[in-house]
Amino acid sequence: MSIDLSKMPKLGFGLMRLPENDGVIDHEQVCRMVDKYLEAGLTYFDTAYVYHGGKSEVEAREALVKRHPRDSFTLATKLPAWEIKKEEDVERIFNEQLERAGVDFFDFYLLHSIEEGNNYDTYVKYNCFEWGVKKREEGKIKHFGFSFHGSPELLTEIVDNHPEIEFVQIQYNYLDRSNPVVRSQELYEILKARNIPMVIMEPVKGGALAKMVPEAEEMFKAVRPESSIASWALRFVASQPGVMTILSGMSDEAQMEDNLNTFKNFEPLTEEELAVVNKVTEKLLEVPQIGCTACKYCCDGCPMQISIPDVFRTINTLRRHPDDWRSKNFYSGLIQRSGKASDCIACGQCEGVCPQHLPIIDLMKEAAEILGQ
Repeated sequence: MSIDLSKMPKLGFGLMRLPENDGVIDHEQVCRMVDKYLEAGLTYFDTAYVYHGGKSEVEAREALVKRHPRDSFTLATKLPAWEIKKEEDVERIFNEQLERAGVDFFDFYLLHSIEEGNNYDTYVKYNCFEWGVKKREEGKIKHFGFSFHGSPELLTEIVDNHPEIEFVQIQYNYLDRSNPVVRSQELYEILKARNIPMVIMEPVKGGALAKMVPEAEEMFKAVRPESSIASWALRFVASQPGVMTILSGMSDEAQMEDNLNTFKNFEPLTEEELAVVNKVTEKLLEVPQIGCTACKYCCDGCPMQISIPDVFRTINTLRRHPDDWRSKNFYSGLIQRSGKASDCIACGQCEGVCPQHLPIIDLMKEAAEILGQ
């Protein structure tokens, strides 16, 4: 059954960056956010086996599934290649996900984070494409797709060889259009040309496009003084043809409210506004930034328990504002509860799972020099 794009909400609720208190998901706040999202007439919830250390699917059950009728929402989750060691693991993980989420089926199911190398090879080795079709035939999956962090060449190969795929999730935002690693504009064009619906992740680049250098923000405020900076990033993506749903990993009620306002009476970008976005892109590219999206895939396996995304966030701020005392104070507090940048032992675990393919070991050396602790 093909996806009816007319029934898909443009804004999807990503359950990847849920609010936490001392590392524990703030269940009450999540419940309020879920309710507000549904009250706005929106329905798409996205989780994964590994989000929040395996607790995101459980939170989906507690905050969403137990509290709202099953036909009032759609739920997406993903199969993690790195957890598959033998063919039987695929079925085991899937059944565990059904139990965690408290559902009998998933509306959207994805092979998680396909890219060159281990992940894609694992999915092929254990016949995961064929398995997904079987689950769809059984009614355990309504729609089958994959999320993607690889090259345009690999994306072309997969979608042309697997017509059973109904949708693809890619990273796309106005800053990454020309990113030589992400190559998101090329990925977008491949899917658009084949009329394959797209779910968009990282539209605000992990929050990097919600707050930026003052000169860039002023360009936006001069045109739409009442609009948030983040709304420009969301409107840019939502204005592109072929986009099915845009995921936002909302971390608090304020972000939820702002995003709902953006889509309540949605206005596509005008030509004048697109020109402003292009100017802002040029301005942002003048300041070299670490392209971390704070997915935290690198954190779980770090033997030194370094909060790598928070270290990079600090460095990005200091690259723009070398004397920013708030960032230095933030880092001082951070290392009271996690490892220091200088603790890095260069084991490479983080680089092996980074969807952005960042040279984390070298960046941690730079961070250790800048932060001096």
